[in-house]
Amino acid sequence: MSAITAGAVIAAGEGSRLKELGVAKPMIEVGGVPLIAHVLGNFEAAGIASAAVIFNETERDCEAFVRERFGRLVSRIVVKTTRSSLESFREILQAAPPGRLLVSTVDAYCPPAEFARFVRRAGQLPSDATVLAVTSYVRDEKPLWVTTTRAGKVTAVGGASGDAVTAGIYVFPERLRELGIPPSLGRLRDFLAWLAKSGEPIEALDIPKVVDVDRAEDLAVAEEMATQNAVRDEA
Repeated sequence: MSAITAGAVIAAGEGSRLKELGVAKPMIEVGGVPLIAHVLGNFEAAGIASAAVIFNETERDCEAFVRERFGRLVSRIVVKTTRSSLESFREILQAAPPGRLLVSTVDAYCPPAEFARFVRRAGQLPSDATVLAVTSYVRDEKPLWVTTTRAGKVTAVGGASGDAVTAGIYVFPERLRELGIPPSLGRLRDFLAWLAKSGEPIEALDIPKVVDVDRAEDLAVAEEMATQNAVRDEA
């Protein structure tokens, strides 16, 4: 067990399904807050001390926003157009601060209290294990299913069904940075499936509802969540 103080955000995707909004995906607002600010705000609330972010080359305005708004938290920004989520992951592993690493995709919309709870619980698990945030809330067209034991240990990642789906939030052990990623793997989900097949220790922690903001209907659900959270905070 060890504290988790290093973080990284993968925000290099194209966000093609939301292009009609006219802004880069990391700057799409939910509850008046850009997605990238929501994720980094969650990092701050969870006690992350230093983080890295990767944007693609069309998102220079996102880089400027983060440097101004989160300059103390974000120690490194990588600007590179990658071919896949796994390539973005490789880049962010090299750029991220040392230690156990909290990784979130920019479009994983998670209530701050649940996010902090996940990080706190993950910190109590063995430091050599990969930890996946999973959720029973499934709206993704191609969900990444996870099969677990009753104790929460992951036995399989991928397939047509499972006990829950990945939520786009992970904790990776320090030693994973030295683990060779097979060049045949194309996406981050392929890497996670490979980890499980390789016998790597993987734990799953449930978050009741995380929205993958990928489509207009997802954005509507996230807006509803943001409103509910605001009302709850005011109560």
